[in-house]
Amino acid sequence: MKPRRPSALDAAESCLERIAAREEAVLAWAFLDPELARGQARALDAGAVRGPLHGLPVGVKDILDTADMPSEYGTPIYAGHRPPWDAACVAAARAAGAVILGKTVTTEFATMTPGKTRHPLDPGRTPGGSSSGSAAAVADGMVPFAYGTQTVGSIIRPAAYCGVVGLKPSFGTISRSGMKMAAESLDTIGVIARSVENAALLLAAAAGRDDLLQIPFLEKPSLGVCRSPNWPQMSPEGIEGFEAAVSRLSAAGATIANCELPPEFDGLDRAHGRILAYEMSRSFAHEMAHHHSRISPALVELADLGLAMPHAEYAAAVTYAEECRKRMVDLLRDLDALITPSATGEAPPGLGSTGNTAMNRIWTLLYGPCVTVPAGRGPAGMPLGIQLVGLADADARTLAVARWVEEKIGTDPIFRK
Repeated sequence: MKPRRPSALDAAESCLERIAAREEAVLAWAFLDPELARGQARALDAGAVRGPLHGLPVGVKDILDTADMPSEYGTPIYAGHRPPWDAACVAAARAAGAVILGKTVTTEFATMTPGKTRHPLDPGRTPGGSSSGSAAAVADGMVPFAYGTQTVGSIIRPAAYCGVVGLKPSFGTISRSGMKMAAESLDTIGVIARSVENAALLLAAAAGRDDLLQIPFLEKPSLGVCRSPNWPQMSPEGIEGFEAAVSRLSAAGATIANCELPPEFDGLDRAHGRILAYEMSRSFAHEMAHHHSRISPALVELADLGLAMPHAEYAAAVTYAEECRKRMVDLLRDLDALITPSATGEAPPGLGSTGNTAMNRIWTLLYGPCVTVPAGRGPAGMPLGIQLVGLADADARTLAVARWVEEKIGTDPIFRK
């Protein structure tokens, strides 16, 4: 007898039941239509297997367009907006057989001003941002994985805060067609999931990269410990958790070497800030001209800074970043990946901010893949993460390192809290 194929409808119903039980507390979803999700699932169950995501529910950050759901970008300016198309990554997920469960909450235009989402473990704390809803929904078991985006630290930080896997692939790996852009040379679409394997699965489908469906086996990686120039902003619990994780990985067999960024990299933070402001001021030109009063003061200030910036200053920052990317090849020549904190510490109390981006900005600018995996909890009982960083286009190797780290830390009783 032929084995029964897993039911897409059963998978969708399981997610919908969890959402019904928990959404009032977590507030992860910007749009959810249970009947629309069920209709997609029934159609999949009635047809042939479409691809590697067949029947699996996927959440979509509400900065990405969807043809059958509103795309509001975290702002009342676009309330009820219904684009007639899917973003490329959404279309790719559908083609691979996914059920697009709904739209997850984003901060305003995926920038600084938080949305409504609460941390699944403590509603008085931020889940991080800007992929707030995606991280919280995955962490709370509402959906197995979801799309996120990162311009500064918007995948890695919320995933670390919420205790799940976050994957920011190499810049440009996933098409950004159909994304409401903020900074065209920084914006990167990625994945938040409950395991490295699941993150790789959605990445492979989104990017049309069959080579990423099978993560290479890695026996004992060579890791460069990089505390980065922003290490002074780490919290005590963040430092303690990071050093403990490094020690455990060394004991598990990884080759560990100190690998601090050379002084030539000290300007990366400033370069990122200049590029961000300059490009955002142009990306949001329409909104600034026609909806100025409905944009948060923080975003207006950043856009005004970008508008006042001479092009030569922006161009110098772009050139400097390109030079640093080239130097990364020598820095990682004998290493499988860098290991560095995912965030400065636990998710901070309060809902007025999405947390400190200090441990993310330079890695986003350097264009390589970044993966955060859970690495225990801090003194307040909140999750901590550890981040693996690779060279641009070395996504398969970086995923292999991340899976090795996930296996070693995930089976360590110290980190299974």
